[in-house]
Amino acid sequence: MAFLVNRDAAMRRVLGALEVPALLAVPASMLACALGDVDLSAGLTLLVVLLSLLLLFGSYESSRPGLRQIMPSVVLAALAAAGRVLFAPVPDVKPVSAIAIVAGAVLGRRQGFVVGALAALVSNFFFGQGAWTPWQMYAWGLVGYLAGALADHGLLERRPVLMAYGFLSALIYGLVLNGWFVLGFVKPLTWQGALAAFAAGLPLDVVHGLATTGFLALIWLPWGRSIRRVVAKYGL
Repeated sequence: MAFLVNRDAAMRRVLGALEVPALLAVPASMLACALGDVDLSAGLTLLVVLLSLLLLFGSYESSRPGLRQIMPSVVLAALAAAGRVLFAPVPDVKPVSAIAIVAGAVLGRRQGFVVGALAALVSNFFFGQGAWTPWQMYAWGLVGYLAGALADHGLLERRPVLMAYGFLSALIYGLVLNGWFVLGFVKPLTWQGALAAFAAGLPLDVVHGLATTGFLALIWLPWGRSIRRVVAKYGL
């Protein structure tokens, strides 16, 4: 029994230590494929994204969260997915990033990742599943994870930092998704073509960023207080 407990604890430590390298492996692989002009760059980077998602979800599962620990993340992911569907008629005005940021800041970086990733997966049952789904899961999960990391250092308690990260989170999301588009569809891959693709997506990313700061201004305090009360009440 002691051996099993020690083994599980060692596995949790290993998976926890691999979280950041797994997240960094995605942009590193994208950059390497772009610089090397790899023919199968879209497939190779997608494989890295899938492995990153598996490792992050595996790390979350290895902590053996109980139903009470899982429910806040599931509820927030469902709200984020529903919000994305609700605002579907308004391009790039979506609450997903804001909710993932709140989840990461209040519940922790792993929960922030899970909320962002699950919101993308669930909402795409409405918008349509495809090769873009793992990329959206990774990008929104990364937004929540980074929010948790910033909150661990008390940075999001400063309103200007919170709003700045809300805006930048949309640019991070756009950078990942636009990078996927460039690697998969800009042929031949040239710096001019890549820059043109990123420039075309920038206005939409700016709208996403402004919308995220607006949603954060609305939900940060009331949602944060409510989640903290639930966490304290049920000892999550």
